[in-house]
Amino acid sequence: MRNVAASPRDPANHERNDAMAPDWMNRRTLLGTATVAAAATAAAPVMMSGAARAQTVPAQANAQLPGSFRYKVGSFELTSLFDGYGTRPIDEKFVVNAPVDQVQAALRDAFRPTDALRITYTPTVVHTGSQVVLLDTGSGGKLGPTTGMMSRNLAAAGIDPASITVIVISHFHGDHISGIKTTDGKLAFPNAEILVPEAEWAFWMDDGQMSRAPAGMQQAFALVRSTFGDLGDRVRRYKDGEEVVPGFQAVAAYGHTPGHTALQISSGSDTVMALADTTNVPFLFARNPDWSAVFDMDAAMARATRRKLLDRLATDRALAFGYHWGLPNAGHVRREGDGYAFAPLAYVQTL
Repeated sequence: MRNVAASPRDPANHERNDAMAPDWMNRRTLLGTATVAAAATAAAPVMMSGAARAQTVPAQANAQLPGSFRYKVGSFELTSLFDGYGTRPIDEKFVVNAPVDQVQAALRDAFRPTDALRITYTPTVVHTGSQVVLLDTGSGGKLGPTTGMMSRNLAAAGIDPASITVIVISHFHGDHISGIKTTDGKLAFPNAEILVPEAEWAFWMDDGQMSRAPAGMQQAFALVRSTFGDLGDRVRRYKDGEEVVPGFQAVAAYGHTPGHTALQISSGSDTVMALADTTNVPFLFARNPDWSAVFDMDAAMARATRRKLLDRLATDRALAFGYHWGLPNAGHVRREGDGYAFAPLAYVQTL
């Protein structure tokens, strides 16, 4: 008997050969084969025209997926939440003490566009086991159409706004405090006590400071007053060096604003520094710590603060996160040339 290669179309081709054909290719088998063939034809993909195929392809979402990043510090669980971004033109006004061509070169080195910069906003929630602490509140959707994404990202992260017990504010710029209230003036986190730096409160609530402020700052003063003016004893002021929440120590980081404050967060032997706006985007202002962004109210003090805290982090190889660092916004700082570089934590599914 001569064996031949089996046909790949025969579902039992590894057991048959052509000498058996007269026995099994009888009428009953042929009818069965025809039935199987008809069923296979019915199940086979239908060839469609290009237009018909296009109708079955889902439309592109044209929107980013929910954004959050979660990691552990000791027994604390930290969740950073994307709240959107603001766009800043890159011109001679953005970095006030560096030529615009050097700024554009730094952006090019970081693989960013050189004509405009998208600056992201990332509040962070810390579950301590006894408290749910929100660090800054984002934009509340009040700073343009590319902001206000925190609500859906809280939901995606499984965090109910009503579960927030404490809000710790680093400073009073609009992208940090506008989320305290909704667009209709209600409290976005109805059960939270609100902690603010004493030095920051003293400046922005001073009528004399407001009267002397340039026209461009009047809107910022008005926002502070409308945000906090009716909150009464829900607001508590804290000092530099104070343990504002168990495990959270205030660290003066003045310069960006008069009372801008970082936080040293500790759980067990692990720590992380919440830098807030000590440095804006790290590929510009950690890499070039002596550059001054237009946002820094006291540029010289902000530069000194930036170097002091970044040098401390690099020396201690300590974990840190920044408000404008994108996601993942937590990682380590290392010295690089005359500046510093940011090495983000790896994104992992398990904690």
